[in-house]
Amino acid sequence: MNQQQTEAIQTAIIYSTVNQFTAKHPAFTKGGLRALIFNENSNGLAKAGAVIRIGRKVLIDESKFFAWVESQNQGGAK
Repeated sequence: MNQQQTEAIQTAIIYSTVNQFTAKHPAFTKGGLRALIFNENSNGLAKAGAVIRIGRKVLIDESKFFAWVESQNQGGAK
């Protein structure tokens, strides 16, 4: 695999529904994820652009979601 193919795979946008996301990433429960989405304007998910709505369908941009998760780990244990 050459460099361009590797970069294309790494930058691929992956959208998942809540059910698909929780099946793929069991650390997140459906209820917990829905609570994050419900409060997206106050917790920063909306600003991160991790939640996409098409009509009534809610999709999660996985790369932006995990970037947001990483940004929540400010400070941590010392």
